Amino acid sequence: MDDPSATDPLPPERLGPRVPIDRAAILLGLFVLAVVLLLGQIHPAVPAGSSSAAASTTATTAPGTSTTTAPVVTTTTTTTPVAKAKSNVPVLVANASGKPGSAATVTNELQLAGWNVQAPINATANVAASSVYYVAGQKVAATAVAATLHLPPSVVLPYTTAAPVSTIGTAEVLVVVAPDLAGSSTTSGN
Repeated sequence: MDDPSATDPLPPERLGPRVPIDRAAILLGLFVLAVVLLLGQIHPAVPAGSSSAAASTTATTAPGTSTTTAPVVTTTTTTTPVAKAKSNVPVLVANASGKPGSAATVTNELQLAGWNVQAPINATANVAASSVYYVAGQKVAATAVAATLHLPPSVVLPYTTAAPVSTIGTAEVLVVVAPDLAGSSTTSGN
């Protein structure tokens, strides 16, 4: 029962062009997604060294309606040094224990474990505790040598000229044998 003489609450000239709320919600959602993706490129959400993270954004456009954007996933890869095969790492053992034959005994032990050992030498000075030194890039191998000898990782150090040897030649890992590693070896020599 429409009364043609009844007035419309809003005359057509006051309505103007109307955009449906659905379209507005979609446009707003796309805008939020674009901003999130752009900010993700400018300011990565994942700190270096982390494996991955995800973020999701919800924008409310009108009471009772919402738009959810797709998750933004950023992944970074952390590389770890790859150890050379035991047989490719030259290891030198120096006797700094004061017990003759200690370097030869440790050299034999490492050789039996598959390490590429060089002829043992005597250190330039005796030391109180054994150490395993490494040249640049060989920390993983030096840690494995220490583990083979049942030494803690704390004895693994970067090689410097402070090590009690005159030279390491072509060796990439140097084991300095002190009384703690020498045990009760009694053979003569290094």
